[in-house]
Amino acid sequence: MTHLGQALGGSVAACSLVAALFFLKFWSRTGDRFFLLFSAAFTVDAGSRFLLAAVAVSDTTEPMYYVSRLVTFGLILTAIIQKNASRKAQDPRNPD
Repeated sequence: MTHLGQALGGSVAACSLVAALFFLKFWSRTGDRFFLLFSAAFTVDAGSRFLLAAVAVSDTTEPMYYVSRLVTFGLILTAIIQKNASRKAQDPRNPD
């Protein structure tokens, strides 16, 4: 990876960490689990992107970084599904 690629990877990791702190702030204000799961997802993303920028990646180790992305998107999907399920359960107009 070039020096520019490492710098950009570190920048993306820092932005993901800022997003994680942003969602953590909203979780502390509201107590909504949605924000906590998004904060966890962006923390995992920041960590994996930092490692990707800091560690030399070979063809055998590169697929391991996809596991962290799977965890990240799994957390986001879980947050969205739980939020929609709780709204559906609270909706008095819902005939289900």
